[in-house]
Amino acid sequence: MAQWWSYRPADLLLFSPRVYWRMFELQNAQMWPLALLTLSAGFAMVLLVIWRPKDHGRWIAIILALLWAIVGYSFVWNRYATINWAMAYVAPMFALQSILLLIVGIASNGLVFTQRGFASWTGLVLIASALLLYPVLPFFSGTPWRQMQLFGMAPDPTVIGTLGLLVLARGRYLALLFPIPVLWCFITALTLSAMGSAQAWLALAAVAVVLTTGVGLALSRRQSTTQCRMTARRLHGMSAPSGSR
Repeated sequence: MAQWWSYRPADLLLFSPRVYWRMFELQNAQMWPLALLTLSAGFAMVLLVIWRPKDHGRWIAIILALLWAIVGYSFVWNRYATINWAMAYVAPMFALQSILLLIVGIASNGLVFTQRGFASWTGLVLIASALLLYPVLPFFSGTPWRQMQLFGMAPDPTVIGTLGLLVLARGRYLALLFPIPVLWCFITALTLSAMGSAQAWLALAAVAVVLTTGVGLALSRRQSTTQCRMTARRLHGMSAPSGSR
């Protein structure tokens, strides 16, 4: 009997790669033409971020919440959980993320998409990957085009697109919206890695981008705060003599 340390991640898979990729083909066929609407919703959110009309943050949060509910129920629960029992415990996480998006997004100034500079570029790169890169991956991997992963239909592009939008956002409770998408990235990266798929690196790269952007923003804000304090001290020092006369 083989020792436990002799097992590889691939030995723990409950399904074959063929069965895994077949799920996306079945999802696209059954949910058509809803896939066109979910993909269009992704581009619509990009336009909302760019134009920033009144209540744009709430509309984006509502759209994302709906997409997470669709993916969580139609794919993770109805399909993925039938070949991987662990997904029955992951599907409620999608429901929780949907609820959190609604709560945070509907709250006053819950989500405001005002990020600029480095954060705006990294966020847009993640969104572009979700909307444009994932649909064409089958043409590079040699799998049938019917197995493409579409935003709002498949978990990975939906999660990565969400992370891109969150990177572009500001909000008091924004931090509550990151843990579940990041956790999913690690789950899917582990699964894809066990199957020998290079797509595992896309999920890990998304997490790396989010963490790098978060650290950069934190350092930038700290530097800005320090500069403001130094300026205030200088102004105070300049006004002190005149006030003592």
